[in-house]
Amino acid sequence: MAIYHLEAKVISRSTGRSAVAASAYMSCSKILNDYDGVLHDFTRKHGLIWKHIFLPENAPQEWLDRSELWNAVERAEKTKDSRLARELVLALPVELNKDQWISLLSDYIQSNFIADGMCADVAIHDTDGHNPHAHIMLTVRPLDDKGEWQYKTEKEYLCKRNGEEKGFTAAEFLQAKSQGWEKQYQYFVGKKKVYMPPSEAEKYGYERVNKYPKSTKYGRQNPITARWNSDEQLVVWRENWAQITNKYLDEANRSDAHIDHRSNAARGIDEQPTIHEGYVAQAMERRGLIADRCEINRQIKADNALLRELKAAFAKISQAVKNTVPTLAEAMESLREKVIVISYHILHTKIGKRNITDYVKELKANYEGYKGIIKQIAAKKKERKELQNQKKSTPVIKVITHRDLARRIAELTEEIEELKSEKARLLIAMERTDDKDVSTVNDSLDRMESALAELDKREEKYTVELNEALQQYDEYKEQSKEFNEGEFGKARLDIRSDKERNALNQISNSYGKHFSRSTFFSSVRDADMKLEDDIDMQSVREYAYQQRRQSKQQQRNRKHHEQER
Repeated sequence: MAIYHLEAKVISRSTGRSAVAASAYMSCSKILNDYDGVLHDFTRKHGLIWKHIFLPENAPQEWLDRSELWNAVERAEKTKDSRLARELVLALPVELNKDQWISLLSDYIQSNFIADGMCADVAIHDTDGHNPHAHIMLTVRPLDDKGEWQYKTEKEYLCKRNGEEKGFTAAEFLQAKSQGWEKQYQYFVGKKKVYMPPSEAEKYGYERVNKYPKSTKYGRQNPITARWNSDEQLVVWRENWAQITNKYLDEANRSDAHIDHRSNAARGIDEQPTIHEGYVAQAMERRGLIADRCEINRQIKADNALLRELKAAFAKISQAVKNTVPTLAEAMESLREKVIVISYHILHTKIGKRNITDYVKELKANYEGYKGIIKQIAAKKKERKELQNQKKSTPVIKVITHRDLARRIAELTEEIEELKSEKARLLIAMERTDDKDVSTVNDSLDRMESALAELDKREEKYTVELNEALQQYDEYKEQSKEFNEGEFGKARLDIRSDKERNALNQISNSYGKHFSRSTFFSSVRDADMKLEDDIDMQSVREYAYQQRRQSKQQQRNRKHHEQER
């Protein structure tokens, strides 16, 4: 079943990651990081299905080699805490095949990132055949028309004119200068250092402290970078992924597997379990079944009341049945109405049982996977910490040892990030918000098993009701053989639509928002198949034709008789 998972991360040196190591890991490649001299070799890693580099038109073509691309990124960043790249981890729908995944990702990347000036490195992974997902690495610096990196932030000079202060970048100041704006510098005013424009300082003959003009502390962020880093942009990317994925699912005739980018809260789903609801109830509700044992019991009582009404009405008809066409037609169509209602209950219960069984199987598998991931993360973190301590205690002159340790630490860091992404996907698959909520899984499984037992009883009860109705119907069919087939069939068809409408209203009132029109029509087909009583339409048409002829003949006779009088 398709699930929505889009996780956004930032690859930063401050967290011990490098763009080169991340790209080598996800592409199962061997790449030398020119920044620190560490060779990252992940060619033995398994699970890679497809990889590709996407570039905007203004990017250098040599960047189609991921080693060139990410080393160019590493060279552009100078500080030890630089943000190097953005990484998106997306779950791919199992309902699509490899070629469809590639087309889906290509469309999404081209329209959302390449068209906006980013470079993208993408890889599809599926290590166990059940968890297809994609990693997309994106550059965080915009490119200019010549394919050169732009600044993430620009220096912003605080200038003055007529007592007003305003910020300008270097490019903006060229025009602002002609409009009378001046940069401000520090000048000695006695023992104090004061910022002022040169024209003002010259009036008093103040001496300039240094050559550096007044500027804002952090500069002005590149507007393109600011947009890429915004929460609003992430929401757009999340929504666009859901829309394009659903488009591909529709094309594959799997609209039933649509995904939703909205959070549980945005969809009106409580994130924390309550007394009568919670993850189990939500899962059952989404699968079209009444949630919680109490609700199931209340629904069974409502169903029982409905069946009692049908039985009472049917008993009155049965007592009045005589060998007349109208009364027997009414009895058989009323019984057919009852069979439709019972068939709906059985179909609805079977659908619920199947969905819950599938959900339990999926939940158990995800829970076991989650527990395994937790153990792996803990073990790898412990190993990484030991290596980091070993690196700190190793003399600086042992360059080769330092690089080997740095390479292994980088490998463990990428493996931990991959495991964290998988853990996040499993949390979503289990419909849990965080690690704390996972403790409720066993309770959920117990409640699901209890709900399945209740549904088994419910189906058994309906099956008994159905068999009794079918037996009674067979007796009526024997009686109907005494009548003209066309006349009897027409009498039944004249009241059939009203009976079906009654059944529909009764079921929809009983099930409320859980009523399914498609299940109702399936129950009508199922009922007719069980009753094995197709009305011979040819006989009905012939009878109706004869009735019309007789009616016309009677009218002519009446008219002729009146004329003679």
